[in-house]
Amino acid sequence: MKAVVFDNSGTLIKRYRAMKDLRTGVICDFISSLDVVDCDSKRALVVLQTDPSKCIINAKPNQTIYEFIMRNKIDFDISYCAFDIEKKELLKAIENDRTPVSDIQDTIKAVIEKKYNVQICSGSGFIVNIEKKKIEFTITAGGKIFQEVLDVIKKLKKRKIDIFVASGDRKGSLEELAKFIGIPKKNVFGTANPKRKRDIIKELKKKYQVMMVGNSVNDVLALNEADIGVLTLQQKENTSEKVYDAANVVINNIEEILEIW
Repeated sequence: MKAVVFDNSGTLIKRYRAMKDLRTGVICDFISSLDVVDCDSKRALVVLQTDPSKCIINAKPNQTIYEFIMRNKIDFDISYCAFDIEKKELLKAIENDRTPVSDIQDTIKAVIEKKYNVQICSGSGFIVNIEKKKIEFTITAGGKIFQEVLDVIKKLKKRKIDIFVASGDRKGSLEELAKFIGIPKKNVFGTANPKRKRDIIKELKKKYQVMMVGNSVNDVLALNEADIGVLTLQQKENTSEKVYDAANVVINNIEEILEIW
């Protein structure tokens, strides 16, 4: 039996990311949030598990992000980090940070203005420096499904290949994606950090021959673990050398995986 495990952002969907540098107030869309985290070993990328277009955008803008999380009991996950950290430790780190919710709302507006859908991508979050106890960037990401994806999924199903998604993106957004591409909700693993992605592949290998398809550094462990690791460059972003090293095959379009199996 065979299975394909897809990352989401940059793999199944063309991602657009707006990131606000809180030191300068500038919103940019050309820097990878993972690269920003990798620039400082004490940073962590946090994804808020709530719909940006319904919840965060309507929140009181002057409350701090910490107050917003605590008052509304907002769940969150640590999507990417160089070290292990518990949620309670992260909350403690931002307890006295004064970054307002409006800084996240600014990035949501930037994504919506570009007409990208925030419900099928990672949604909103922030990058915090744990050592400095300071939120340094706010982020929102939206996406558009690559036009070839639905046809690829259809052909994989016809070949009796099971399809899974393992992504660092918001759980709710991935459930929306699953519904759109027609795979069971149980086949989706949301807000999976690199180690979790690797463990998902390892578990699936007990039953399947597994192909992992991804596009960035948070896929490296999963690409290494899979029977076949595929790096896709369809997002057209700069890709780290260690991602190339982890992949067995490099493709430029998602439909090329149909030629591998």
